Amino acid sequence: MKFTLIICTYHRAKPLLKLLNSVEEQTLFPDQILIIDGSRDEETWKMLEGSSFSNLEYFKIPEENRGLTKQRNFGIRKVAKSSEIVCFLDDDIVLTPPYFENLINTYTEFPDALGVGGYIIEEVKWERTENNELEFDEFQFSGWKRKLGSRNVLRKKLNLLSNEPPGYMPKAGNGFSTGFLPPSGKIYPVEFFMGGVASYKKKLFKLVKFSEYFEGYGLYEDMDLCLRASQVGQLYVNTDAQLYHNHEEGGRPNKFKYGKMVVRNGWYVWRVKFQNPPLKAKFKWHATACLLTLIRIGNVLTTSEKKSAFTESMGRIWGWWSLLWDKPKVQL
Repeated sequence: MKFTLIICTYHRAKPLLKLLNSVEEQTLFPDQILIIDGSRDEETWKMLEGSSFSNLEYFKIPEENRGLTKQRNFGIRKVAKSSEIVCFLDDDIVLTPPYFENLINTYTEFPDALGVGGYIIEEVKWERTENNELEFDEFQFSGWKRKLGSRNVLRKKLNLLSNEPPGYMPKAGNGFSTGFLPPSGKIYPVEFFMGGVASYKKKLFKLVKFSEYFEGYGLYEDMDLCLRASQVGQLYVNTDAQLYHNHEEGGRPNKFKYGKMVVRNGWYVWRVKFQNPPLKAKFKWHATACLLTLIRIGNVLTTSEKKSAFTESMGRIWGWWSLLWDKPKVQL
């Protein structure tokens, strides 16, 4: 299968170079690489001008097309006619050598796959489970277990933790991310995966596109697309398609804006899946939003990043209360 790689970038020339170097080492190389650059300076272009990466096309984005969702939609319009698969990677990713080979092979192994996500290697200790014994602060899935973080332990005590598998949204929202899939080498069906390590059949984009509701940084724009795509076909995560996410700070919004997006965009994608959730689910969603905000406020006392924690907390509070008079209009 021929495939295109789209990388949307914003003021991250050095991380992008690391990513492209890891692409060069792939056992299966993209037929087309599109760099969609929203930077306001020329650093990314200068870095690429002095390189010799194969199959690469560079596009400098004007102001009206700047922002993650707009840049992704711009990139989709530039995909070669011969490509069957469109892959997306964040610009602060580093791939393991067989990433694309394992990712693209998933479409052959599962012909019904409309989209396939990669697997981010995290510093989490997973253990195989030999029996069904599980501590209260542990999470178990597919014969593996790991520790829950403190906030998820608290949610579990308050009966606010999801009972759905990772990658599926429960009625009350706030499900387990695909980071809770174990490093088993298996391929798992899901409803959503992270947009920065994603791929889709090109034909999907005749039906849906990235919603420009998620302007700028675009938090949860990936979940929005996946939830709408999963209504059309099946999505998977291949835990053998492995990579590293370095979480570069450059290009991220200020913490107040980020806090608002966590709540408002979280509400938005919840309502994409459940347009009219039952009263109990509504209560649980708001209870979880309140709990996570209180935990973030507590970080003002427990972390060294006190200003960051306080600013994000204020953004979460503002975002939560704004839902009373200004709910986002969900585009289905």
